[in-house]
Amino acid sequence: MKKALIIINISKNESMDLAQDIKKYLESKSIEADYISFDGFCDNTSFELYDFIVSLGGDGTVLYAARNAVSLGIPVFPVNLGQFGFIASIQPSEWKNVLDNFLNGKEPYEERSMIKVEVKREEKTIYSSLGLNDAVISSSIGASTVSLKVDYDSSLLCKLKADGIIISTSTGSTAYSVSAGGPIVDTHLDAFIMTPMNSFSLSSRPIVLSTEGVIKVEIEPCRTKNISISVDGQEHEKLLVGDSISISKYEKNIKLISCTREKFYNALRSKLNWSGGPHA
Repeated sequence: MKKALIIINISKNESMDLAQDIKKYLESKSIEADYISFDGFCDNTSFELYDFIVSLGGDGTVLYAARNAVSLGIPVFPVNLGQFGFIASIQPSEWKNVLDNFLNGKEPYEERSMIKVEVKREEKTIYSSLGLNDAVISSSIGASTVSLKVDYDSSLLCKLKADGIIISTSTGSTAYSVSAGGPIVDTHLDAFIMTPMNSFSLSSRPIVLSTEGVIKVEIEPCRTKNISISVDGQEHEKLLVGDSISISKYEKNIKLISCTREKFYNALRSKLNWSGGPHA
């Protein structure tokens, strides 16, 4: 390890001080470190020069890091400065010990699958992106019904009239999907979770699908004109009637340092009150 990139979430007051401490520590190990700031939006920073990424923020900062690092095979070291921390599982009080273990090859990591999203309009690809959590197709002006045709592996799965649809990974099952009534899925299970949002039909339910197939969503005619797709809540693209969106498993997995099954279950108990008793 010769060079690291530290991503600072500028909405977290403590992130800059912590970044400086981590930079000094890395330099004491003869590892060069650069800073970039993240404010919830994307930029054109090149990740190619770095051996690993340190993200300082919440899960949103990790999503940004993962989207840019996965194709290069660069691991992400996620320090949690947010509220939930389902992905950013390293606490500020433990970063030095965990980072030392990582640099010495002793810290466990997990590989998480990601989705590849492509939008085609008149057979031409107009948009593509990668996501660690989810892709959401919905009205961009609030609660308005959209009409969608959903195929899975070239077979018709359903036609939906709903506020929208969420296609999430197992990692993203604890994010927007679960708030819309979707299941919590163990991160070791490689799966797509398709969750309708306020469907017009009461029979429409979330479904878990294999990542070996491809989900294809087509925008059908409806009254709502302002329809868009959002990937990980950070990248957005306007959609038109007739657009076709394909969601497939990306060919590479992201490496997340210290994101173990034990920490995932700990987050379920502490963040979602799975601890039992009258407050569960």
